[in-house]
Amino acid sequence: MTTLARALEAAATLGLARLDAQLLLLHTLGRAQNERAWLLAHDTDLLEDDQRAGYFGVCRRRAAGEPLAYIVGRKEFFGLDLRVDRRVLVPRPETETLVEWALDVLPAAPNARVIDLGTGSGAIALAIKTARPDARVEATDVSADALAVAEANARALSLEVLLRQGSWLADAPGPYDLIVSNPPYVAQEDSHLAALAHEPLGALAAGPDGLRDLSAIVEQAPGRLASGGWLLLEHGYDQAPAVRELLGAAGFGSVTSRCDLAGIERCSGGKWLELG
Repeated sequence: MTTLARALEAAATLGLARLDAQLLLLHTLGRAQNERAWLLAHDTDLLEDDQRAGYFGVCRRRAAGEPLAYIVGRKEFFGLDLRVDRRVLVPRPETETLVEWALDVLPAAPNARVIDLGTGSGAIALAIKTARPDARVEATDVSADALAVAEANARALSLEVLLRQGSWLADAPGPYDLIVSNPPYVAQEDSHLAALAHEPLGALAAGPDGLRDLSAIVEQAPGRLASGGWLLLEHGYDQAPAVRELLGAAGFGSVTSRCDLAGIERCSGGKWLELG
């Protein structure tokens, strides 16, 4: 039989990072993901044969590139424990930059209206609703499968978010005080897509230059924003200048970008002011 310590050593030989190996072992043992200290205290415990087989099975999946979040079925985002699977993208830490900016510009008045476009797992909408329970938060996605995941997360977190199936702002009435989105923005021939093969392609790729969906949202947003409302968009590491240009050409003011913790211009946005 195999001890926990030996199992972790064997996972390392497959090329797994120690943190991933530990989290997968906790998952196999049915323990919480924050119990890494427990593993250290029980490193001489023995794995049952079925546990050993299950553990090395998930280790092989991770070594083949499957996201850890899909294997364990969960991902932490902005302090929320979200359920995720292959129907949605895995929420990324850099997207928390978008949430923080959204909370900075969201009006303090009760019932401020927010819509999250292409919500996927519901991460952005649910994070905003958690921080601002008084806000009226809506979320859309063209994928019924993704909306099912978002609905399950909203229900598990007891958060009231209006979910609607649709393409961007096509069926969203408005007016909104804030429109926020992390849309597909990877160019369809980008070499990075190979490393993302386990995630839904439709939530990643956006035409030859990656700007197709960003352009569509910028074009639609003025007709759905209240005067003084903001449009905030996440985009690729090198797309900030192009997105700022789109926003400026559409008539947005106060156009600017924000950096993520790595110092990359990760989000761009602008304020809509109706003239006359």
